[in-house]
Order: sequence, then structure tokens, then C-alpha cells
Amino acid sequence: QVQLVESGGGLVQTGDSLRLSCVASGRDFSDYAIAWFRQAPGKEREFVAAISWGGSKLYYADFVEGRFTISRDRVQSTDLKMNNLKPEDTAVYYCAAAPLPLYGLGPADFGSWGQGTQVTVSS
Repeated sequence: QVQLVESGGGLVQTGDSLRLSCVASGRDFSDYAIAWFRQAPGKEREFVAAISWGGSKLYYADFVEGRFTISRDRVQSTDLKMNNLKPEDTAVYYCAAAPLPLYGLGPADFGSWGQGTQVTVSS
């Protein structure tokens, strides 16, 4: 059974940085991609970034604008480093997994999800 566990969220101020981590377990992920999504109150869940397990393929949403970096820093962990955070980045951030190749970057294209971690950016 696939399990994804996020950590690293919190309350920060505008311009601060945060690193979110997603630890995946329960299967061999070598042919999977791991993604980060976010959902703000009253809004739909939206794609943030994704990376293939081996790290060779990267995908970013346009709004990231170079502020966020997704990486595979440890054996079972996929990190999202967020710099220059803005109040509009406030959301619950979710980790998700899907087999490669990815046919899309929407929530419906990912079948496994974590419980989410709250990120709040104060102005």
C-alpha cells in the first residue's frame, strides 16, 4: 500500500523560505513521478511541481516563477524548497504519486495522495 507523508509546513512571513518533505513508502517508486499540489481555501487543488523518481524529468507550474525547487534529496524523500514566499502561497500542500509516463499534471492524473501540510504566509 502506497503511503505518502508530508512534513515541513508552518507559519512564516512574506519573503521567508520553507522546505517541505514527502516520504514515500509501500512500493518500488523507480517508475513513478512524485508531485506537489496545493489547495487554498475556496479554491481548486492546483499543480505546483513534479519530478521523476530518478530526477531526470522536472515539471513546474508557471506561477512558481523560479521561487520553488523540487528535488529528490534522500532515498525515499521528495522535497519542495520554497523561497520568497508570498501570502498567496498560503495553502495546504499535498504530495502525490503517479506512474510514468505522466499523461497530465492535474489532480486526476495522480492516484496516490498524502494528507497534506499547512503552509501559511503572513503579510
